[in-house]
Amino acid sequence: MEPTTPDPPGPHRVVVLALDGVLTFELGIPQRIFALPRDAAGRPLYEVVTCSVREPGPVRTDADYAVMVEHGPEALTTADTVLIPATHELGPLLEEGVLPPELASALDLVRPEARLVSICTGAFVLAAAGLLDGRPATTHWGYTAVFRRLFPAVRLDPDVLFVDDGSVLTSAGVAAGLDLCLHLVRRDHGAAVANDVARRTVLPPHRDGGQAQYVRSPVPEPRASTTAAARRWALSRLHETVSLRELAARESMSVRTFTRRFRDEVGLSPGQWLVQQRVERARALLETSDLPVERIARNSGFGTAQSLRQHLQAAIGVTPTAYRRTFRADGGGPGRG
Repeated sequence: MEPTTPDPPGPHRVVVLALDGVLTFELGIPQRIFALPRDAAGRPLYEVVTCSVREPGPVRTDADYAVMVEHGPEALTTADTVLIPATHELGPLLEEGVLPPELASALDLVRPEARLVSICTGAFVLAAAGLLDGRPATTHWGYTAVFRRLFPAVRLDPDVLFVDDGSVLTSAGVAAGLDLCLHLVRRDHGAAVANDVARRTVLPPHRDGGQAQYVRSPVPEPRASTTAAARRWALSRLHETVSLRELAARESMSVRTFTRRFRDEVGLSPGQWLVQQRVERARALLETSDLPVERIARNSGFGTAQSLRQHLQAAIGVTPTAYRRTFRADGGGPGRG
């Protein structure tokens, strides 16, 4: 009898919980991002289902129209990932940090092993359910004060675009939801798949800095210098030693002025940014090439395999060998269940 080949795992199911007052932009993000990734055979890697806390039917949005949702809360029992977009109708959530009964009942249906994701004020739902207690998280910067008052047990970081805490992930407002969903695709299936999605949606694969850059602040002088040219120059020389003095000289600034302006624009120090870019270069080479780890370490500017190992471990918690084994084109990624 011929041995049988096991069927490939089904697509990872993302269930989007649409609450009354849902922001239409955020509601559309999961379908747009997760509908695109495919495996080598062209099979979808994700399935996106939208549900409400009630029986199937219309759900109010922040626009002048409702959306017809065809699944009730029972869809949450099938979720590998539950995603909660922002809503303008937080009601008792925003006033007292308390879940409405039907929302609490719906969340009780989520399997313990399911991944939980929020966009913008969706973090209020996770926090009110006690799912963020003791965890790092973020939300829209405009809601920082009320969030901290209602949920003091949450380690809120208002200066980042998103927070990945393993099984629970939160993002800042609006477009940060795109960043987080792209991050999930990369975490699940590697840079090549995520970069393809980014290209097809005309998005940057990764944005530097945090949401602090979007907080209202004095408008800079129209002709003020920036650090963009120095960053472009550094990216073309990641394999070389790049000093802070050299970077400052590219912009004709003192080291002190350059460092301050760099942090204002990017949200990181020049040294932190360089390490981040080198880690990204190393990850891409591990995923897409057969180069030995020692060569990748040199090409990405870490010099030695040991240095690369230390930085990769610090950044994402795995060794280069383990990362390559997981994220090569023919491996890794979550399936159903």
